[in-house]
This record gives sequence, C-alpha cells and structure tokens, in this order.
Amino acid sequence: MKHLILSICLSLGLFLNAQAQAQEPLRIIIDEAIIEPLPFAAPSFQPESAAAGQMASDLARVVAADLTGTGLFREIPSSAFISTVSDFNAPVQYADWKAINAQALITGAVDVQGNNLNVKFRLYDVFSGAEMGSGLQFSGTVDGWRRMAHKVSDAVYARITGEGPYFDSRVVYVSETGPKDDRKKRLAIMDYDGANVQYLTDSGSIVLAPRFSPTGDRVLYTGYESGFPRIYVLDIGSVSRRVLESAEGTMSFAPRFSPSGQTVVFSLSQGGNTDIYSMDVNSGQSTRLTNTPAIETAPSYSPDGSRIVFESDRSGTQQLYIMPAGGGEAQRISFGEGRYGTPVWSPRGDLVAFTKQNKGRFHIGVMRLDGSQERLLTASFLDEGPTWAPNGRVIMFARETQGAGGSSTLYSVDISGRNLRPVNTPSGGSDPSWSPLQK
Repeated sequence: MKHLILSICLSLGLFLNAQAQAQEPLRIIIDEAIIEPLPFAAPSFQPESAAAGQMASDLARVVAADLTGTGLFREIPSSAFISTVSDFNAPVQYADWKAINAQALITGAVDVQGNNLNVKFRLYDVFSGAEMGSGLQFSGTVDGWRRMAHKVSDAVYARITGEGPYFDSRVVYVSETGPKDDRKKRLAIMDYDGANVQYLTDSGSIVLAPRFSPTGDRVLYTGYESGFPRIYVLDIGSVSRRVLESAEGTMSFAPRFSPSGQTVVFSLSQGGNTDIYSMDVNSGQSTRLTNTPAIETAPSYSPDGSRIVFESDRSGTQQLYIMPAGGGEAQRISFGEGRYGTPVWSPRGDLVAFTKQNKGRFHIGVMRLDGSQERLLTASFLDEGPTWAPNGRVIMFARETQGAGGSSTLYSVDISGRNLRPVNTPSGGSDPSWSPLQK
C-alpha cells in the first residue's frame, strides 16, 4: 500500500496573479435554498513530457468528476469550447470562456519522469478575468496520480465554496457478497469515490462496524473469529491486527476512537446487561462509563473529546443521549416520533447524525446537540450507519433493498438533503467509516 502514501509538495507561492488580490472572489454560497450548479470548464491538462499524455487527460477527468459529484458544479463539455488550452503558461482567452458561460476555468500541466509525477494547476474566475489565488504544485509517484487529482479538486472546491476539503480521503467499509442468508463479509478500504478498493480481511468470519483512527492509519472493528464479538485494532499499512482484550464471559462491540487516538469507547455486554466503557489503547485498562439496566451502545466522541453521544433504551425506547466523556449524568436529545440509533458527532461539532426508524421506514438525519432542528435527509426500506466526510458537509451511509434478493449499497448525501448518490463499489457495502484527510 506504499503507493497510497505520497510525498506531496505544495508550492504555495507559485504562479501568483496580482490581479486576483483586487477582485471579488467567485463563490458558491451554500445554504438551504436550491442551488444552481456553477458551470466550469476543465480542459485536459497539458502533458509536459512524452509519458504524461494519458495521465494528463485522466487527471482532468477525475477533477471534473469530483466537482460535479458534489451537485454544486456543472461541467461544460469540451464540445462547446471555442478555444483550447495548449500552453499552461499562455494568457487565458477570457472572452472565449465567457461566451460559453463558464464561470470557472481549471487548467493544469503534468510531467512524468520515470516513476515521479509532478502536477500543477491554476483556477480562474472567468467573469472577473482573474486567477483565484495562487497556483499549486503536487509531487509524488505515478501510482498515486488519483490522489493528486483529488488534491487539485480539494483546492478548487475550498476556494469557490469556502468549505473545507474532503476529496483526498478514504472510506473503510464492510464489503458484502452472496445472498442474504449466506452473506460473506470482509473489511475493505477505498478512495472516497469508490476507486482503489483493497481488502483488509478475508471473508472467513463476520466483521462489523469498522472505524478509522483520527490519524487514518488504524481501524477498529468488531470481529467474530472466536464465535462471539471481540474488538480488533488493525494497522492499515501492515494489515497486522491485535485484539483489545476484555474480561472472560463478556462481549465487546461498537468501538470508536477518541480524538486523541489513545482511548477507545465501546459497548460491553455481561450477564444480560450492556453498558458503555472506555479503554486505554496502550495499557488495556477499562473504565465503566454507564451503569443502568438499559442497553447502551453506539458511542461517539465530540471533536474535542469532552463528551460522548450514544443510544440507549433507558426511557423505554431507543433514543439518543449525551454525557461527559468520563461518564456521569446523561441528557436525552432525541424527542421526535420513532426510534433513534447509531449517532455520530459531526467533525464541526455542531450536529449529530443518526439513523431513525419510524412508521416502517428508516431515515438518515441530523440534529443540533440539544435535539433541535431535526432534519431527515433520506427515507427507504433500510438506511443506516451514517459517517461524516472530513469537512462535515457530506454523509455516507448504507442502504439495503427489500426482499430475499436485496443487497446493501453505499450512498452519500449532502447535509441539506440534496445530492443523494450511490457510491460505486465492486460488490455490496455496509458500515462505512470516513477517514480524515490524508497527509
């Protein structure tokens, strides 16, 4: 997996256009209103060496796919172009791009020398006739070209929307094959858009609920190799793993890292009772955080590590609660109709995503930390298991179709409820967990 670890060099001072300082920047304002996608042009990047031809075209295609996939951008097809970009350093013919109503123009150049790849790009505000910010340059290896394309997309997206980036990230999930009554499951990892799938475990035993570490180099998951659930920590680089030991006669599951990566919070079932515990990853020392006769599970830390949101049926139905990270009094935050589960704290800290079951339908939704402004983003036979993009703008989840032949597919949706899209994977998928941005 060495090709996923790139040495990426950002040259922030390259290609500075002084005119950009005096212009009002092109910007998409994202609110709850209907957004008209911003039209942009992304001509094939310019090859600067003989070996760069196909890759230059492929890089531009990935950048365009990233942006259009957000629902905020609309690509103008090359068949509409009046002029072309044949030289990365040539002046932009703004009138030609204005004539086809392109509001943003992305140009790039690619150089390949052996296994070394160098990519540079510029972003232009067509109607103001100025470059937006300074150009960037990324360097790495040829087999990491998609990562560099995602980094270009991230820079464009962040400059135009003002939102944080998320394209250069990965998702770990449960890959599913076979019929419902004999489904084979194994852990898989992929780029955020479903490319570069790699398998981390075999399908010899059930695996559930993988969760990334804050640094993206480890994954927690629940495995059934011993016949009952146990928590494993897997190192992505070496694909080595170890068990987080729990007391004999107990079952541990639903783990999640703290923001520091040094603590794991999880559920432990013993004697018919299920409570939430925390564990120091290095010492293995556990602390009990809840102590009620209820079933309490699916804990998730706040971004600052001070609080935990979790699900519990202590009120008689499955609802969401928030408590201090060290345990203590919990406050209920869900009060709508139906049952609530699998809460996940937004990386921005302002929202909790959840699964809701009501009147025979499942939903992915979000709410404020006090339970206000609940908003349901999806509805289907079975939607479950939300996970947040690194910028807190997009949620990925699993959707299962009805019937004996039904299958599970990963989907993503904007937190406004717009742009519901399937994520292309080689087979079925469930239990996604989004990584932080890669380094």
